Amino acid sequence: MNPSTIFSLLSSNGDSRDVSAQGWIRTKRDSKNIIFFEINDGSCFSSMQVVVDKESGLVSEELNHKLLTGASVTVQGRLVASQGKGQGVELIADEVKLIGESQADYPLQKKRHSFEFLREIAHLRPRTNTFGAVTRVRNALSTAVHAFFQERGFLWIHTPIITGSDAEGAGNMFQVTSLNMDDVPRLKDGKIDYQQDFFGRKSHLTVSGQLQVENFACSMSNVYTFGPTFRAENSNTTRHLSEFWMIEPEMAFCDLDGNMQMAEDFIKYLLSYVLNNCSEDMDFFNKWVQKGTIENLQKVVDSSFTHMSYTEALKILDKADTKWEYKPSWGIDLQAEHEKYLTEEVIGGPVTLTDYPKDIKAFYMKQNDDGKTVRAMDVLVPRLGEIIGGSQREDNLEKLQKRMYEMNMDSSEYDWYLDLRRYGSVPHSGFGLGFERIVQYVTGMQNIRDVIPFPRAPKTISF
Repeated sequence: MNPSTIFSLLSSNGDSRDVSAQGWIRTKRDSKNIIFFEINDGSCFSSMQVVVDKESGLVSEELNHKLLTGASVTVQGRLVASQGKGQGVELIADEVKLIGESQADYPLQKKRHSFEFLREIAHLRPRTNTFGAVTRVRNALSTAVHAFFQERGFLWIHTPIITGSDAEGAGNMFQVTSLNMDDVPRLKDGKIDYQQDFFGRKSHLTVSGQLQVENFACSMSNVYTFGPTFRAENSNTTRHLSEFWMIEPEMAFCDLDGNMQMAEDFIKYLLSYVLNNCSEDMDFFNKWVQKGTIENLQKVVDSSFTHMSYTEALKILDKADTKWEYKPSWGIDLQAEHEKYLTEEVIGGPVTLTDYPKDIKAFYMKQNDDGKTVRAMDVLVPRLGEIIGGSQREDNLEKLQKRMYEMNMDSSEYDWYLDLRRYGSVPHSGFGLGFERIVQYVTGMQNIRDVIPFPRAPKTISF
């Protein structure tokens, strides 16, 4: 008999039909005449209760002692309506097979464990309620990302992980090399001889696929990339990772207004998808992790995003009767406290800020006529702050070259990027969404290291 997933069994009626289920034991209760244990296979939040009649001789005393939390089993039996509360069906066992024993020191016993402890056993934490739910929500959001863009005719572009260009123009990149670090070849002036390196020049892990996906937008029109990116930023906080996934759409013949509308539609699509497809997991997060999460997400879905310029936002913050940890002033990037004030205290909903000072933004953003600001946008949501950053790109060759010169960038390394402005340049726009940021926002998890399977951060490289 082919095993069924626990999700499909729990969605069925208890009509006493013969079924088979597999999974790992979560809990066990041994009474005088009956053994109760719950198994979970990860297909859904809930576990299947298995009932074993001791008098049937189905489970020997030796086997019973081995049916410990963490052990894997296959159970065949009859699916019946449950006699207990909180569950629709249960499995009356006719056969129990132990697949893999679990030692008595299995670290995930029936008690609460701190997230700090669970990060130390990241290989086992998916078996907990919290991280099983995070994994399913992360999977649902991944599906929704592709569905959103594919439904709109976007093409998925696989941008490189190893690159010779810095998309942000600001460093903080992991270097990739095949050189022997114990005997690095050097030139006469003492500098490293990168001609002997694998790629013949200095190379890095990508911080963004944006420049490359821009390349394809300027021939395929609407494209996106969704893949891993890396930042060698020594930020040991609950908001930063050294390896994370980025979603970056790019649209040709699109200005900032079109970009803002696409970003708003995208956020609402992702939130709606999770609310409609992960109700059991979201109920768990709503009850145990972040109370009010479901209501807050639905408010974002139902609301119109307020638009205001960075300068307008600064005037509001300037007048605020608030003691800031970081005093806001024009020309300085907004902090999380400022973003939360705007979304939660002033607007009471999502806000899209535009027209930031050019000196705090990347080189590729289109300059406004005032010479001070660029056509950038940040989407801010209550509770989290910035969730999306994007801009209209500079499509004027001379202005782009001048900006690169002002930022002391070597334009020869970006000659291919400048060619996009030499040969049939078009207005184009795009944005970036850190995938872990949206998973964190949806689930209410407080630490971004708890929404990625194996977190990478300063001094953290286990697993």
